[in-house]
Amino acid sequence: MAGIFTAAAHIPYLKMERKTIGGAWERGAHKGFRSVAGSDEDSLTMAAEAAGFVLEATGREDVQALYFASTTAPYKEKATSAMLATVLDLDSNMETLDLGNSLRCGLGALSLALDTAAEGKKVLVTSGENRLGYPRSDQEQLFGDAGAAVLVGGGEAPVAYLGGFAVTDEITDVWRTQEDTYVQNWEGRFVSGEGYLRVMAKAVKGLMSQMAVNPEDIAKAVIPAPDSRSAMGILKKTGLGQAGEAVDSLLDEVGFCGAAHPLVMLASVLETAKPGEKILMAAYGDGAQALLFEVESTPAKPAVSMAQHMENRGELKSYARFLSFNGLVEPQPGEPFRLVPSATVTWRERDSLLRCRGSKCQVCGTAAFPIQRICDKCRSVDKFDTVRLSSMTGEVFTFSRDNLAGRPDDPVIVQTVVQMENGARFYGLMTDADPNQVELGMPVKLTLRRMHDLGGFHNYFWKCRPVR
Repeated sequence: MAGIFTAAAHIPYLKMERKTIGGAWERGAHKGFRSVAGSDEDSLTMAAEAAGFVLEATGREDVQALYFASTTAPYKEKATSAMLATVLDLDSNMETLDLGNSLRCGLGALSLALDTAAEGKKVLVTSGENRLGYPRSDQEQLFGDAGAAVLVGGGEAPVAYLGGFAVTDEITDVWRTQEDTYVQNWEGRFVSGEGYLRVMAKAVKGLMSQMAVNPEDIAKAVIPAPDSRSAMGILKKTGLGQAGEAVDSLLDEVGFCGAAHPLVMLASVLETAKPGEKILMAAYGDGAQALLFEVESTPAKPAVSMAQHMENRGELKSYARFLSFNGLVEPQPGEPFRLVPSATVTWRERDSLLRCRGSKCQVCGTAAFPIQRICDKCRSVDKFDTVRLSSMTGEVFTFSRDNLAGRPDDPVIVQTVVQMENGARFYGLMTDADPNQVELGMPVKLTLRRMHDLGGFHNYFWKCRPVR
């Protein structure tokens, strides 16, 4: 029987109070905060961070497929899933697949993975979203950025999959064309009443009828909604209000995270799931899909809980920087000293650049990053093993605050040398930190980030961040 082994989320370090956005336009604001992807984050990096948490909790040796779901993938024509598999240092003999174009593609990827897992495979489902609402719109405040990952497999999975139900419904309510930067919406009552509420209720009720379960049998209802009113409406319409009360929709502190949202909520729910509980998941987008699970044993817990994500965040108080981080305004150009990268070199050096592998000398044991053919200590040539650094922790060995090398909208960067736990020294930039609070000996982890866009493609590399 197929099921879920564990799930994890990545909530960006930055959050923004919604009244900061409303105040910039001299209009009212919704309550709470929304999560904001940093200037070096996108859907790929957020999915990679969540997937790293999953693999640290369960191991990576048996993963045979990876699916990536997003409506905001970094490329229109290039497989994000293939890059993720490389970044996560998974075996190359595996299936990778991208899914998109619908807000229910995250749950759709999970459903597809469960079907694949029934054939005996372990599948890593990943998702990341950073959608843009029109400036001054409600969506600008209500959206949130996040990543999530779920490991699915057969056999003795702690959370058993019981069944699913799907509905297809063609409707132009929320959409974005190839030319659109911002998400478009039709009139609100139509979107909610004839779209979300009607179709989601049909899918959820259809699943409960098919599986012969009543609302009181459901312990946790994982049903994402674009806003609080819709969230309360669907729970009332399906009779799941009691179950839904046990599930934090995360709308007040994170926002609506599109295709990633059901997986983010699932990660939060599994942290406190108890054997015997039934979990109902659903997602909406040109139709709806609902899945039913039962917890049989306690799932593996990722290193960073949802509470730790929420407790360790910094506040972005500048609306101008919010626009700049999302590429909506261009500040004065900065960082002029760059060489145009080569796709050939990136491919040749992908073990160090993307997989984050260093070398360990077979003769004297000296560790180094990036991979060194000649040992710095004993000078032996081509006698080394490669070692993955992204799974390790380290501590700040030395650092400097540079006020000139950063982006004009984020000018201060922390140049950092990290002493990794295997003795290798990693030189790079620090992210997700207040530059004034960095100190020697600070524990850090490595994290994939988007560095810049040169050569006609996105350039990714590793930075360090404080342990959350």
